[in-house]
Amino acid sequence: MSSESLLSLTQAQRDRLAFVDLRLRFVGEIRRQDLMARFGIQMAAATRDLAQYKELAAGNLEYDTRSKVYVRSTWFRPLFDFPAGRVLTWLTESYGDGEPLQWKSIVSWEGVNLPGRINLELLSVLTRAIHQGGAVEISYRALSSGRTTREIVPFALADNGLRWHVRGFDRRSGEFRDFVLGRLEDARILPGPVASHEKSEQDIQWARITELELVPHPANVQHPDTIEAEYGMEGGVINVRVRAAMAGYLLRHWNVDCTEDHSLKGGEHHLWLRNRQALYGVANLILAPGYNASGKE
Repeated sequence: MSSESLLSLTQAQRDRLAFVDLRLRFVGEIRRQDLMARFGIQMAAATRDLAQYKELAAGNLEYDTRSKVYVRSTWFRPLFDFPAGRVLTWLTESYGDGEPLQWKSIVSWEGVNLPGRINLELLSVLTRAIHQGGAVEISYRALSSGRTTREIVPFALADNGLRWHVRGFDRRSGEFRDFVLGRLEDARILPGPVASHEKSEQDIQWARITELELVPHPANVQHPDTIEAEYGMEGGVINVRVRAAMAGYLLRHWNVDCTEDHSLKGGEHHLWLRNRQALYGVANLILAPGYNASGKE
C-alpha cells in the first residue's frame, strides 16, 4: 500500500475506505450493508469498495463464510491515521468518519483542553468487546491502588466533560465502575461468555435517570436573567435528565452548588441545585460541589 495509491482515488472513495477502516478497527467487522446504509450506495458499489480496501490493505480483513461478514484480522494495521477526538466523535455520534484530512477551520477558534493520552489500539479492544458483549483483561493505573491487572465487562463509553471513561463491570471489586481511558496500559479480549450479573441492565446507577432542577445561584448571581438567557431556562429553571452514574460529573463540571442553603461562595458557582433530594441514592456524590457540606452522604 502506498500514499500514491490512495491519492489516485476520488475523495468519495477515500471517505468510504476510511469508514471501512474505522469499522474494522473499532467494531471488528463490516458488511456490505453497512457501506450501503452509510453512503446510500448500491450492493455492487459496496462490493467494489471492499475489494479496493483489500487490495490496499490485504492483511486487514478476512471473510467469515459462516456469518457472511468481513472481520478484522489478527494482523490489522490501520490504513488511515485518525486523531482520538475524531474517533470518539464517530463512535458516539456516528459523525466524522470521512478521510482524516487537515481542513482549515471555517472560523478562527481555540480550545483549552489538556492533551489527554488515549491509546487508540487499546480503545479498539474495548469497543470491539462492547460490540461483541465480551470481557477484557486490562492493565490499569488507579489513584488508589496504582497499576493493577483486572478483568472488566465494558458496555459503554462516557464523557464527563473533561475526560473519557469506559463504563463496565469490574470483576475484581464486583461492582460497576468507570475507568479513565488515559490510564489504560494494556488490554486484550477474553474468550468465553459473560455472566448475567455483569451485563449493563444490572447496573442500577446507569439505568436510573435523575432529573435535576438547576436555577441561577441565589447568592452569587447579581443578574439571574443573564444566567436564564445563557442556558435557555424557562420559568427560571432548566431541567436536566442525566444517568445517576453521570450526575456527579455533570454537577462538578458546571460547578453547581449542591448545598441545601446555596452557601458556596465564589464566582464560579453560577448555578444552584434546587431539588437536592433528587440526588438520593446517587453513588458518585463525592464529586458534587457542596453536597457533603451538611454532613449527608
